[in-house]
Amino acid sequence: MMKKYKILIVEDDVDLREGLSFSFSGDGYDVTETGTKKDGLQEIAKGGYDIVFLDCNLPDGTGFELCKEVRSYSNIPIIMLTARDTELDEIKALELGVNDYLSKPFSLGVLKARMKRILQEKSESTKIISGELSIDQSVCKVYKRGEEISLSKLEYRLLVYLIENKNHILSKEQILEKIWDSDGKYVDNNTVSVNISRLRTKIEDDVSKPKWIQTVHGIGYIWKG
Repeated sequence: MMKKYKILIVEDDVDLREGLSFSFSGDGYDVTETGTKKDGLQEIAKGGYDIVFLDCNLPDGTGFELCKEVRSYSNIPIIMLTARDTELDEIKALELGVNDYLSKPFSLGVLKARMKRILQEKSESTKIISGELSIDQSVCKVYKRGEEISLSKLEYRLLVYLIENKNHILSKEQILEKIWDSDGKYVDNNTVSVNISRLRTKIEDDVSKPKWIQTVHGIGYIWKG
């Protein structure tokens, strides 16, 4: 059975939003609409969406701000739709990690073609597998032996960072800079130890003898993949 892709439209122009929703629903896609940055973030955080159509200007913020926050924990494909047809805006959007950028008015056919290309490219490239663990980055879900593990947003980011650097020692300072400093929060070295311990309780069979996240005394941690 062919997968029924889930689309999220974050657009404050009601006519455009409803028009896109009607067209994509007619093509067999599962579509959800919202018109604010706040609601868009809440929907994306729920997971399960395959792609987001994102307006650049929203009543409670910008698409740039939304994209920056989402990219801190998710690689979900984003196509930005904007009435601001400037080169600087396009460069900014692409640097923030949007997958494509279309200026209004745009061709619906072109939008659908670009979406299909992105969804095709996405497929297996969004999955990370390390031993008994698998991560589906498109929906920010982690599985152990096929069973989903419930992780917080921070725990998820920490796990992905460790696995992406498997068999390489990461110092506490490196982990702090990568995972916490990006949020602009004040933390200390103990924060890393506490969160490593929490993550171990969720992914290790025996936390007293960790198989995956091993401590390198006096330096930091290493993911043994």
